[in-house]
Amino acid sequence: MTPLPDTAVDVVVIGSGHNGLVAACYLAREGLRVEVVESDDVLGGAVSTVERWPGVRVDRGSSAHVIIRQSGIVEELDLAAHGLRYVDCDPWGFAPAPSPGAPGPDGRPIVFSVDLDATCASIAEACGADDATAYRRFVEVWGPRSRAVVASFGRTAGPAGLIRSFWPLGAPVEGRPRTPGGELAVDFLGSGNALLDRWFASERLKAALAWFGAQSGPPMSEPGTAAMVAWVALLHDVPPGHPVGGSGGLTAALRRRLESDGGRVVLGDGAARLLTSDGRVTGVQTVSGRRIAADAVVAACHVHATRQLAGDAAPPALADADPPLGNGFGLVVRALTDAPPTYPGVPPEQALGGLQLLCTDRAELASAHGDWAAGQLPRTPVPLAMCFSASDDTLAPAGQHVVTVWGQWYPYELADGGDWDDLADAEARRLIAAVDRYAPGFSDSVQRLHVQTPLELERELSLPRGNVMHVEMGLASMFGFRPTPALSGYGVPGLPGLYLAGASTHPGGGVSGNSGRSASSTRAARIGRRPA
Repeated sequence: MTPLPDTAVDVVVIGSGHNGLVAACYLAREGLRVEVVESDDVLGGAVSTVERWPGVRVDRGSSAHVIIRQSGIVEELDLAAHGLRYVDCDPWGFAPAPSPGAPGPDGRPIVFSVDLDATCASIAEACGADDATAYRRFVEVWGPRSRAVVASFGRTAGPAGLIRSFWPLGAPVEGRPRTPGGELAVDFLGSGNALLDRWFASERLKAALAWFGAQSGPPMSEPGTAAMVAWVALLHDVPPGHPVGGSGGLTAALRRRLESDGGRVVLGDGAARLLTSDGRVTGVQTVSGRRIAADAVVAACHVHATRQLAGDAAPPALADADPPLGNGFGLVVRALTDAPPTYPGVPPEQALGGLQLLCTDRAELASAHGDWAAGQLPRTPVPLAMCFSASDDTLAPAGQHVVTVWGQWYPYELADGGDWDDLADAEARRLIAAVDRYAPGFSDSVQRLHVQTPLELERELSLPRGNVMHVEMGLASMFGFRPTPALSGYGVPGLPGLYLAGASTHPGGGVSGNSGRSASSTRAARIGRRPA
């Protein structure tokens, strides 16, 4: 590849992950000259899809998109006009019976659909009428609260943004009295488990909802995790979605949107260092030595990577930034199979639409997290399975399927000094066997495996310690504390012209795009313009 010449633009964005591309799109829409530089040869970071085996398209990171579908970004950037098409996950959740084929109510699965009536009917059959009634009320109460969380994710993390997001919750709704502030505080600051125990009786229902909430990272026993569980209230309006052709369909559409407004993406030649002059950022130098002069740089990469790029120019707020990364996050198995998972007595359309939440007792989650905290492999792996090839025939040839199996709380660094390169295959097989507990015979359908251990996630996707959320998602690392209090406003005090985006910043990990949009607004405000 012939090196590109030095150039000058208004803004350089470091990293082609979805947050970086979202920021670039908003800035280019304002008429700014924008260039995105990416060290990888693949577009999209953790929101990308590659041909892993001949004719088989496999996601490298995310598969189901949840938060961005509530954010308004897809509509604001008119990504449908640039090729993005989502397949709705409906039903969006499936929780199997603890003992497939067992008689009685506990032998039935729980199926979470966009249709709230259908969901409550399923809960009534599996868990009893009382829990079905409680779930309907739960969605009614937590719907407005979760929409306030959505609003807070789309604003900067300061007190003013939080007040604007949550203040309306105290207003009377449909004749009901004002919600006491103390009750709200207990609910939002409490744990997901405590919330579930107050609302429901069935452990099966609580386990399914806890496993859904735990996808953000912390166990549902931690303070501040209630809202992660309660996000399910929004999925009866807009469910998770999977882009046709794979998760990378989102970032491909963002690139096309950016290029339609005159922006550019350069792959395989990422930033090597920030250029500075007179105490401010003036651009970047790439790995190939190319210099790109710019009025501003948006670093949509890990905050630690940004610190390294700044080098000696890093001011104390950045040089001293050391947010908690945790000891890994999870393990992903991408399986090429000749059949999707089959749950006894369950029609495929009920089980394969969305997230297969293969957990029936929260004790399994507690055990897996306890093992992780001790630096050990889980004694009993807890799987979450997805099979989007069942609804998207662009992913695999006829007669074949791509099944993603996610196992959470696998340590990056093992207490016994174990080597992940040696352990990968055996642990993948154990996770596949955990699916077999609910879908007998699934392991026999597996033809090929690609295993993403915490170490491999670090290597392939530049995720330090394999943390897919960049920084831990606990209460002490959210909102105005993310990644640190000094850096929570997307700018870098002491180094004008540098802005932060990506999962290291508010609102955190997951396919959201909110960080990129907020960072672009911050940049636009500095030059007297703000994206529409």
